[in-house]
Amino acid sequence: MQPIVIDPASTSLARHPALVLTRRRSRKRFPEGCVTLMETEADAISGAQPDKDLYAALVYGPSPSSEGLRLFYLVRWL
Repeated sequence: MQPIVIDPASTSLARHPALVLTRRRSRKRFPEGCVTLMETEADAISGAQPDKDLYAALVYGPSPSSEGLRLFYLVRWL
C-alpha cells in the first residue's frame, strides 16, 4: 500500500488521536464504525485495551471510499 498523502490545506480531512477496534494491527485503513476519535493522544493511550482489540492510534480522515464508506487511514500506532 502506498504511503498516505496528507494535504495540509484540507478543510475536511485531519489527523486525529483515536481508539481503533481491530483484530489485525497490520491493516492500514479502518471504517468509521471502528474508530472513536479522542481529544488528545494521552486520552487515546489511556483508553486503549489491547486485550479487547482496542488500540490507540493517530489516524487521518474521514475520507469517502468508492464503496460508500467513510474511512480513516492509519498514520501510526501510539
